[in-house]
Amino acid sequence: MYKRLTKQKQMLDEEIASYSSFFNAEEVHQKVLRRNRKMGLATIYRYLNEQVNAGKLHSYTCNRRMLYSTSKKNHCHFHCERCGEIKHIQLQKLDFLTQNIEGEVCHFQIDVKGICRECVSKG
Repeated sequence: MYKRLTKQKQMLDEEIASYSSFFNAEEVHQKVLRRNRKMGLATIYRYLNEQVNAGKLHSYTCNRRMLYSTSKKNHCHFHCERCGEIKHIQLQKLDFLTQNIEGEVCHFQIDVKGICRECVSKG
């Protein structure tokens, strides 16, 4: 089904293209409000979901919020079970993952739980 490119969609495309990393709907909404005071947050959520479904955006969950990205970056966290701190971690080698999957990995999200160095040192 062909979806026409409206002025709103064009504006959203332009704003999303300005991000080089992860972003959320609220951040896009704040940027868009400078140009169009009438565009609602629900419109932005609908558009982002359409883009994810079309494979143009990637979505991740971070701290119970949805994040989006235009790139195929991974999104990984380490959660400390003692202090509750959450740290983003960057994985460089994907051998452990790709050798167990038949097909091509596009993007992924991994949440690792354990005890951080500071909490381990406290005993």
